[in-house]
Amino acid sequence: MMRNRWSVSVVILSLLSVVGCASKGYVHEEVSREVAAVHARVDDVEGQVEANQERLDEQGHRIDAVSDVAEGASQTAREALERAVSAGKLAEGKLLFETALTDDKVKFGFDKKVLSPEAKAALDELAAQLVAANESVYVEIQGHTDATGTEDYNLDLGFERAQAALRYLNMRHGVPLHRMSAISYGETAPIADNSTREGRTQNRRVVLVVLK
Repeated sequence: MMRNRWSVSVVILSLLSVVGCASKGYVHEEVSREVAAVHARVDDVEGQVEANQERLDEQGHRIDAVSDVAEGASQTAREALERAVSAGKLAEGKLLFETALTDDKVKFGFDKKVLSPEAKAALDELAAQLVAANESVYVEIQGHTDATGTEDYNLDLGFERAQAALRYLNMRHGVPLHRMSAISYGETAPIADNSTREGRTQNRRVVLVVLK
């Protein structure tokens, strides 16, 4: 009887030892999997940090380009370049050129937003330049007015004239809408004295800033 009890005890101890080893093996495997998962997450975070740094470096290069290229450009052209760079619209951050449709050459009727034949001809010429350059460019179209009327009214009027030019370039010449934007300065960016008739004529204009 004692021998049988001893045999049973040995078997039980052996089984407990096996179970203990199995438990340790399971725990080891679980720990290994957790460690591997942590390493994978660390690698992923490091990859994201590197990608963010690359984007910051690229943005820094573009900002440097803005400072270099904008030298000598008009204030509103520099602002257009900064807006386009901040929005990620440009490949190189360059100002190619700007052109103005002034009221002394391209007549807008009083309180009118429609394009005159002269304005359409000027836009046709600009579109031909863009096609000849064969480049992916971005165009900001700025509407400016004289100081006649209220500030809010002039902001609306400038925007509607800029929008008219944008629609014409898109519908007539197929310039993609995502490569253009319209903005109004209203009366806030005069280039001449609003107290004279000649000055008001110069201030009534649509400016197209061509960027790359």
